[in-house]
Amino acid sequence: MSLPDFLIAGVPKAGTSALHAALAPHPGLFLSAVKEPKFFLSDGPPPRHGGPGDVQTYQEHVWRREDYEALFSAARPGARRGESTPFYLHDLDSHARIAKLLPDVKIILVLRDPVDRAHSNWAHLFGAGLESEADFLRAVELEPRRRAAGWAAFWHYTGLGQYGSQLEHLLTHVDRPRVLLLRYRDLRDRPAGTLDRVCTFLGVETGLLAEAPPENVRRFVDDTPANAVIRLALRTGGRIGHHFPLPVRKAVRTPLLGLLHRRHGSRPRVTPAQRATLLPRFADEIRKLEDVSGESYADWLSLEHASRYQP
Repeated sequence: MSLPDFLIAGVPKAGTSALHAALAPHPGLFLSAVKEPKFFLSDGPPPRHGGPGDVQTYQEHVWRREDYEALFSAARPGARRGESTPFYLHDLDSHARIAKLLPDVKIILVLRDPVDRAHSNWAHLFGAGLESEADFLRAVELEPRRRAAGWAAFWHYTGLGQYGSQLEHLLTHVDRPRVLLLRYRDLRDRPAGTLDRVCTFLGVETGLLAEAPPENVRRFVDDTPANAVIRLALRTGGRIGHHFPLPVRKAVRTPLLGLLHRRHGSRPRVTPAQRATLLPRFADEIRKLEDVSGESYADWLSLEHASRYQP
């Protein structure tokens, strides 16, 4: 039976792709070639409806047990096996599934200031042509309506940042010593030391990894009339593309993305006004995170906190 020994389980837009890529060369580790199999997000087949692009993503889920185990079958004897699905922390139902199938699993969480994380999430979807709202706060206000309509978790800009409650729930299924909390900014600014922390946690040799290459960073595009037309075409493709084979989808989407990104603007930063508007939504969760984790995240509660770690 080939199952993972560890999971990089959170959070989206906080460096999980970079961490996955950084750990992959370690001789004592085996990272699945499919970076986000999303196996524990469902019991059986994934949903069949959602927002723009969601159903196409659902079609990529590795949800059959035999297919999931096959991801780790090529691991060298003795290597620690792992995969990275950053939605596991957010999906509370996944916690019991993980604990049942992987009772000794180790879990790595990379956490990011939740306001910055939400903003980066919005910028990613806007740059992909899927997000219709050019105004970040307006997009956030649409979240409850989109959730009620069954849009996938990646559209939950504030919901994905409820770290305190999510970690509290996870720790009812996984013992605290088997959960490693990392900060996104440490992975970016001090990669060698942060990767050594991960290697120590996983029980493999330290000192072999020094860089966390940028991964999954999407260009930001300006909100011009021409780009608005292209984004509309991409959103339309996102809604109906699952009816077509993957080669057909790529043949249409790739040139549209090329047009959208022919010229790209400077990635916007979180403004003080945006931070002041959103921070109250996360304040209780940040305090709960401190209580549950035993670590300090007080800097996230400051309106003067610099958003220096985008994208």
